[in-house]
Amino acid sequence: MRAGPGSRPRALGYSSPMLTLRKHKITRLEEFSDAVFGFALTLLVITANVPRSYPELIMLLQGIPSFACCFALLVWIWSEHDRFFERYGVQDGRTTLINSALLFVVLLYIYPLKFMFDSFMMQFGLVASPDLKRMTLEELARASAIYGFGFFVLMSLFALLYHNAWRQRDVLELDRIDAFDTRSHAGHHLVSAGVGLFAMAFALLGPRRLAFLSPASFGLMGPAHALYGRARQRQRDRLAADRAATVHNS
Repeated sequence: MRAGPGSRPRALGYSSPMLTLRKHKITRLEEFSDAVFGFALTLLVITANVPRSYPELIMLLQGIPSFACCFALLVWIWSEHDRFFERYGVQDGRTTLINSALLFVVLLYIYPLKFMFDSFMMQFGLVASPDLKRMTLEELARASAIYGFGFFVLMSLFALLYHNAWRQRDVLELDRIDAFDTRSHAGHHLVSAGVGLFAMAFALLGPRRLAFLSPASFGLMGPAHALYGRARQRQRDRLAADRAATVHNS
């Protein structure tokens, strides 16, 4: 349910800042984006062939864990995308351009994403496909670098969307705290982009025998976001206290 213009701001837990200027219906830009995300899921589904024998059925079922991981990641990206357009009713040319680039990256990385998860599951014996060959350490390093770069670009585009909304803070009628939250969300995605950049750099520059640690480095997102969130929350608390003091003295 979309919040109305009279909604009050919430505390920063990366929750949605309530804006004065809200859209009242889903825009064509959002409809187009949802169609692209739906098409991406369709591409993910058609990578699996219809089983024609019991061994093929078992092989298809073995692919469920990697499919579930790909599905969950796409849903997460879609939810981040939806959350942005819930917060800000922007439809300017810059937003359209950044959003188009983001959707392009999503479509471009569907098959590499499926391949990476299939390869990861094969390492644990969860996938046994004759068409899937175990990667050498050199291939794993290069594939991890490709995945890390894609994640870096995707999260950077989310950061650009929020930065563009912050640039239009006067049009969106953001107060100081809303504007602060907008920049915090941009920084949140830049932290994610930084983890992707680290994973790519480690894959390319680290020892080949440790190439498997490159995908594992995405686990750094948890502590990195926790540190960033606490720092920004302290700043937001001070900003809110200053505003409350100003209102009290006026």
